[in-house]
Amino acid sequence: MSTTYGTRRLRRAAAPTGQVAALFKGFWSAFQEWRARRIVRATLLGLSDRELADIGTTRGEIDYVASQRSIVRQYRTTDRYDAGTLLLLLLCTALNFVPVYGAKAQCTAQDVLRNRLLLSTAAAAPDPQDPISSAADVPIWKTIAIGTFRDPVALRDAMSAMGCGVGNSAAELLARPAFTVSGNKADLDLVIVSAAQLGIQSETVPLRKMYAHAQRRGLGLAPAEVAPQLRLQYLDQPIGEFLIIAMEPIRTWSDDPVNLTVANGGAGLILIGQDGHDDSEVPAMSRFVFVRPHDNAPAEAALLHD
Repeated sequence: MSTTYGTRRLRRAAAPTGQVAALFKGFWSAFQEWRARRIVRATLLGLSDRELADIGTTRGEIDYVASQRSIVRQYRTTDRYDAGTLLLLLLCTALNFVPVYGAKAQCTAQDVLRNRLLLSTAAAAPDPQDPISSAADVPIWKTIAIGTFRDPVALRDAMSAMGCGVGNSAAELLARPAFTVSGNKADLDLVIVSAAQLGIQSETVPLRKMYAHAQRRGLGLAPAEVAPQLRLQYLDQPIGEFLIIAMEPIRTWSDDPVNLTVANGGAGLILIGQDGHDDSEVPAMSRFVFVRPHDNAPAEAALLHD
């Protein structure tokens, strides 16, 4: 009797603790979802009308796009991915079988869903929050290979074969003589950094200031080749994620400096161009991809001044 009574008391005592934990978990999930939507909205607001058109939306649709739960909950079944399609993809995964139509295409919205199932162990881009004082403080997010194509044409052909979208300004940049690929194969360690981590306390930040603060901490600018290579090697990018490549801009035929952004706006994986002027203001919540040099190598680019 006493044992039974004691067990019941323990259960009653544990119940409130479990409820508090569940309540806290619910609040934390809601906060994370709100924060993710806020980042998406800020990123979209930072794009030009042309760049928004590249990802299939308009400025008037930004609030609607950012409010959609599917941007945060990547596995939610929609009209496009009905239960039957999801079941088929899961079955294909279990049988280690990829449909014939996926032999080349990897960048459409349906391909991304399949890739997220097949590549379930792949590392997602982190949500940087902790301040950093040196490159060693930033964990490596992804290691990618460069120098794997003989020339830019072969690289563009590979993106086309995989069905990866390329925005107008990005396509122009990739065709410019200034865009080159490495003649030697190499692996680069990439990290994700936000302005807040670099001690920048403002709603927006000029590109030049962002780069200068990152380089002072030992991070390097990425070769332009990193952008299309990352697009090819990051096939399970979640919907609503925009990663700005920290790079020296390349000028278009009209002499406008352009940087590249690896994105998934919801219609599939795409590479888009973005304003690359030194004084171009980007939302402080934007996430940048830098190169973390190896311990025995200096940063790739010289320091910039504020």
